Amino acid sequence: MRNQRLILLALFAFPSLTMAAAIGGDVQRQPLNIEAIIMFILFVGATLYITYWASKRTRSRQDYYTAGGRITGFQNGLAIAGDFMSAASFLGISALVYTSGYDGLIYSIGFLIGWPIILFLIAERLRNLGKYTFADVASYRLKQKPIRTLSACGSLVVVALYLIAQMVGAGKLIQLLFGLNYHIAVILVGILMVLYVLFGGMLATTWVQIIKAVLLLAGASFMALMVMKSVNFNFNTLFTEAIKVHSKGIAIMSPGGLVSDPISALSLGLALMFGTAGLPHILMRFFTVNDAKEARKSVFYATGFIGYFYILTFIIGFGAILLVSANPAFKDASGALLGGNNMAAVHLSNAVGGSFFLGFISAVAFATILAVVAGLTLAGASAVSHDLYASVMKDGKATERDELRVSKITVIILGIVAIGLGILFEKQNIAFMVGLAFSIAASCNFPIIILSMYWAKLTTRGAMVGGWLGLITAVVLMILGPTIWVQILGHAKPIYPYEYPALFSMIVAFVGTWFFSITDNSLVGQQERLRFFSQFVRSQTGVGISQSSQH
Repeated sequence: MRNQRLILLALFAFPSLTMAAAIGGDVQRQPLNIEAIIMFILFVGATLYITYWASKRTRSRQDYYTAGGRITGFQNGLAIAGDFMSAASFLGISALVYTSGYDGLIYSIGFLIGWPIILFLIAERLRNLGKYTFADVASYRLKQKPIRTLSACGSLVVVALYLIAQMVGAGKLIQLLFGLNYHIAVILVGILMVLYVLFGGMLATTWVQIIKAVLLLAGASFMALMVMKSVNFNFNTLFTEAIKVHSKGIAIMSPGGLVSDPISALSLGLALMFGTAGLPHILMRFFTVNDAKEARKSVFYATGFIGYFYILTFIIGFGAILLVSANPAFKDASGALLGGNNMAAVHLSNAVGGSFFLGFISAVAFATILAVVAGLTLAGASAVSHDLYASVMKDGKATERDELRVSKITVIILGIVAIGLGILFEKQNIAFMVGLAFSIAASCNFPIIILSMYWAKLTTRGAMVGGWLGLITAVVLMILGPTIWVQILGHAKPIYPYEYPALFSMIVAFVGTWFFSITDNSLVGQQERLRFFSQFVRSQTGVGISQSSQH
């Protein structure tokens, strides 16, 4: 029970945590949903046309990685929101409100207090210092090869874990909503994500994310509007009627009760808050805008869209209590909701809009997966081609054509690997991968990024030791914890007693980076400290002294 509660917290405190946490275990295949399939075909057709359109405008490395920097702050904010507003958040948060009431609002809105602050600290400097990946920033005043290797490894681990969880969740979600075979669903997602990224690059990926965000906001707005119309737009009536029909009664208006282990909750909270600022596919979005002003606008708009969306899911959850829980058409013989509680929002779409709107919502839920996996694939490909191949293996001397070729080969390989692992992990409990991905992002990527921007005494030695310690500590503690050590490996008791490692792995990363930097008295270390001034000037203005040739 404790593990289930923590998985719920992982899902609902940070809703872009993938379908894997929202839909776990065996999924009962549903009847073929013709409306949903037709809607989905229309969406895929439109996005493939966008990919064709984008391919005609993707001629250079900058076009491929960052859409040429031509995305506006408003568009980028929508695209970032598209990354965050996943099917897990739409189905999962509404399901939490449906079962637990007020707790859904706390865990959906709570993280908004944290991540905009972090991204406001990073967005402007990231845009001024970087070019294609966050490793450009981390290595700006430090040694290129070791820092880029560490950053690329951290990115690839995060992308791999996140991608597996997305693919498994995609297959199960499509079984649930469309009635299609799991393997067909995984292969379909893999093929589409490869097509988007291979031919359209960042431009196509951005517009897929924007369209998905608009469709999801429109669908959720309509559902919330119809719910409020049923109670004469009176929130007091909504809550009062929900209390009357819910099995928990007045308790659904009381917060708390989802978390029994405060250390694990704190670790998870840190991972979600600071891990956001270390997710490569999120950070990459800030290079698509023209300047730091547009980067700040991106965060502003993204925060507004995401906050609005979570308010809608709260209304949808209470609406499901009113219009779904009391309707026997949505329940099985035992009285349980058909498809489980995660289907509450889907059943509500049927209740307020009929089979046509049900098909629309089902197709939009699937579209959310495509948007996220496309961004992840592009981030992984750029880490391999730009950081590892061009900057490490070729020492910055690779031609633009060769770098793009390596990137596109990597996209195809990632697509094949993602499909294979999605099929391989079909029966496995992969919820831990989400927590581990955020823990690694918070323990490896985030400390290097933030310290390279703000701490003058950082050296390559400190960054390397702290970053690798954070990454290794997060992985080892996760393996030794209850989820993997007990549930997957079958041991009686965990060696590490908590569900998530970020509280300790982040401390190890920051302390290791601090200690090995301040004790670095080498000539190279002293030069790296002096170069902080040129980095600071450029981070504030976008113009500064070029990187040292000794890199």
